[in-house]
Amino acid sequence: MLRAMTAPVTHVLVVEDEAAIAETVLYALRSEGYAASHSLLGGQALQQLQAGDIDLVVLDVGLPDLSGFEVCRRLRALPGPVAQVPVIFLTARNDELDRVLGLELGADDYMAKPFSPRELVARVRARLRRATPAPAASGAETGWQEHGAFAIDREGRRIRFQGHALDLTRYEYALLEALLQRPGAILSRAQLMDRGWDSAADSADRTVDTHVKTLRAKLRAAGASGEPIRTHRGLGYALEV
Repeated sequence: MLRAMTAPVTHVLVVEDEAAIAETVLYALRSEGYAASHSLLGGQALQQLQAGDIDLVVLDVGLPDLSGFEVCRRLRALPGPVAQVPVIFLTARNDELDRVLGLELGADDYMAKPFSPRELVARVRARLRRATPAPAASGAETGWQEHGAFAIDREGRRIRFQGHALDLTRYEYALLEALLQRPGAILSRAQLMDRGWDSAADSADRTVDTHVKTLRAKLRAAGASGEPIRTHRGLGYALEV
């Protein structure tokens, strides 16, 4: 008898030492069809990640053994594909310095406690969707708009540079999309935040600068010889396509 083929289940690791929060997040994820496992300690989480089969990490900043920042730093230093596992930080503090540090260490998103479990699941879903390669299209592609070396699929929230798909975080995508709406135009930090940020709590000049820094690194990795995102001191940023 032939067995029915089933799609692989997406596995989310929740690293959180507060039992009530962990149980709430695990329930929300499992209710949406995700496999979800729990780790109390950062060191334990790194062991699970190295064992494989983890598609995304929801990571608390304040852990008993290692800080979430240190876990993220060690994760990004691991060899192989595991280093690219998306990370969403949870923290009791909504401090700009924490956000900037987390982003510089390679975090993909950031939520301050208290938070909505439904919003967290939505962010998990969006991040996993961006991390999943799109199936090859037969014939001409639809939905893509080209701007010089860039191509953007706004419905799929995807951007390519020189034919290379960019693995962008939520805010990196929002920032680059805003710049692509007006190539060559100088957009201030305030304009970029208005176009791409969901709430004032996530907005700060240093946060924008950090996203620009990580975007530039990803564009260089995709083959950019110069700096497509130009800084105009005292004014803002412009994108050369």
